[in-house]
Amino acid sequence: MPKPWYRTRPTTWHLEIDHFINPFIPASFLPHFPTPISHFLGYRSPASQRAKKPALGNLAIILFAFVGVFVTITIIGAVGEHYEGFRGRGVPVVVGSFGAAAVLDFYAIESPLSQPRNAIGGQLLSSIVGISIAKLFALSPHFESIRWVGASLACASATAVMALTGTVHPPAGATALMAGLDDQVQALGWFLIAPVMLGCVIMMCCALVVNNLRRRFPIYWWSPEPTGEVWNGKGEGKEEGVAGLEKGPSGGGKESEETRTGSSSESRLGRGTRSDETLRDVDIEAQSCGAVSESAGEDDDGERGLRVVISRRGVEIPEGLSLRPEEVTFLETICKRL
Repeated sequence: MPKPWYRTRPTTWHLEIDHFINPFIPASFLPHFPTPISHFLGYRSPASQRAKKPALGNLAIILFAFVGVFVTITIIGAVGEHYEGFRGRGVPVVVGSFGAAAVLDFYAIESPLSQPRNAIGGQLLSSIVGISIAKLFALSPHFESIRWVGASLACASATAVMALTGTVHPPAGATALMAGLDDQVQALGWFLIAPVMLGCVIMMCCALVVNNLRRRFPIYWWSPEPTGEVWNGKGEGKEEGVAGLEKGPSGGGKESEETRTGSSSESRLGRGTRSDETLRDVDIEAQSCGAVSESAGEDDDGERGLRVVISRRGVEIPEGLSLRPEEVTFLETICKRL
């Protein structure tokens, strides 16, 4: 006898666009650049990742964020004020969503929401969606009375598009919302894309300079997953992922288990196997991001420190270790990739 509909197991609907497009994205080219250039583009060699660095401290991070946000918004405002092409069209000096974007790009730089693909792609897609829906609703003779519906639909649609394309960037939702609500922004039409993209490029350039003075930005340019499988012909992508973690060979069909050095936890890895040396890179990078602090414990290498265990079951944070919200998000992102 068949089970009633309310007892049947629900169907799981899931779409990961990176699984389809990442094989066609070339592998990272940053290792081939001169060291000074690759450094300010976010690349760190394995040797530099293993080198111990003193903790930066939250006051220094706040200072860098203050300088970065101030300089970036000032440059964007100066460009908008002095460029005749913007002034003649009545383009806002600073698009409102840039304020929230600056906080992400200069403070929460480890968050996936701050990476270049999200920061630029999310704003571009949200601008297109917001303008399209605003123009569609403007065709109605009752536009003023239903404008708020179009703005709501624009924000919701932009969120869905960003989620499907892996470009979620919260400030971009405000860009789509303003395209339907703000008269000055709506009057720009498709020209809105120009100031938004110019602001994104200026902000990204400033973020690369300021954040890479003492930290690392971006963690990745396109995706933490392997890329370039089509181009190398062996199904092996070697792009750096989150936390500088190298992905193993992706050709194997069986999942394997690796025992972490100095820990009894086991992680089941979905795309091939990683060596103990590679797994230790997670702890090394976590240390540089403030996720691992000095304590009374001692690991197999004779080094003293707390150990954050990352596995498919979740992230195990030892007692006595306090993490900022962006650091927790950073660790959870690694967990989702295992």
